[in-house]
Amino acid sequence: MRKPYVILIGSASGIGKSTIAAELARSLNIKHLIESDFIRAVVRGIIGKEYAPALHSSSYDAYKSIRNKSRYTSYDDLVAAGFDDHASYVIPALEKVIQRAITDFDDIIIEGVHLVPGLIDIEQFKEYANIYFFVLSSDEESHKERFVKRAVQIHRGGKQLDFFRENRIIHDHLLRQAKEHDVNIINTESIDKTLERILSVINKSCTTVNLINSVDELEDVIDIIINQNNGSIEKITYDIKGFKEPLVRNVTVSDIESANKFIKNIKEDKSKKEYLNELYKLSEYRSTVICASNQEKLDKIVKELNEKGYVLNE
Repeated sequence: MRKPYVILIGSASGIGKSTIAAELARSLNIKHLIESDFIRAVVRGIIGKEYAPALHSSSYDAYKSIRNKSRYTSYDDLVAAGFDDHASYVIPALEKVIQRAITDFDDIIIEGVHLVPGLIDIEQFKEYANIYFFVLSSDEESHKERFVKRAVQIHRGGKQLDFFRENRIIHDHLLRQAKEHDVNIINTESIDKTLERILSVINKSCTTVNLINSVDELEDVIDIIINQNNGSIEKITYDIKGFKEPLVRNVTVSDIESANKFIKNIKEDKSKKEYLNELYKLSEYRSTVICASNQEKLDKIVKELNEKGYVLNE
C-alpha cells in the first residue's frame, strides 16, 4: 500500500493559497482540505488570551504583544518574531491533525499562514507519509492586488489593508525560512501555472537530456522547459575534458522569474557570459535533468528541444 499524501501549502495572507489548495484537492481527488485558521480557532478556545496574547492577535499584528520589543534591531525582525510566536501555538495542533490523517491512512491538504518552515516538524512524518511542503510567493504589486481583492471579499478591508506592509514582511520571512529548510517555493502567476508547478513536484516525471545548445541559445532552452511547459531544471552535469570527476550543479530552477534573472545576469555581466562560454567549450554536452508534471508533458519538452537541435542524439 502506498503512503498517504500530506500536502502543506503556506504563504502570507492574500497570495492565493486557499484557491490553489482547493484546485489541488480537486485535481488529486483529495477530500480532506483543512485551513489552519480553523485549527487556530479551536486552540484559541482552549488557551486564554491572558496566557497567549499572540495567539489571540492576527498573524500580522501579533508583534504588538511582544513584551520586550527593544530586543529587536529592526521593525521587520519584530514583526517576524511576533508572527512566529503566533504560529507556534497553532503548529502542535496541526501536527496532531497530520498524525491522525496518517493513522487513518487519509490523504490531506493543509493550507494556511501558520505553516512555517522550521517551526513545523515534518521529519517525524516522512517515514509514514508522502510529505510535500510548498510556500507560495508573489511579487509585491501582484500581492497587493490580490490582497485588496481578498480584503474586500472577506469584508475586513480597512483593517486588512492597514497591515499590508506587515503581511509583506511575513511573506519575505516565509521565503527565507523555506530556503533555509529546503521547502519548495512556488511563484504564483496564474492558477493553472501554479497548480502545474506543484503537480510537477508531486507527480514528478524526470529524464536526463544531453544538451548541446550555445550560451546564446540558453534563453530559448529555458523558455521551452520552464515558461512554455512549466517544467523544471534539476541538475546539470559537465563532463570536462581532462578531469576524472564531472562538475555537478544542483540548480533546481522551476519558475520563470528566477530563470529570467539568471539570463539577465549573463547578458549584463560579460565575465559571467565568458565563464559560461569557456565551460561549454570544455564540455561536449551538458547532461541535464529535466522534470515535468507528467510523462506526456516531459515528452513534449524533449521533442521541442530536439526539433530546435539542442539535444545530442548518439
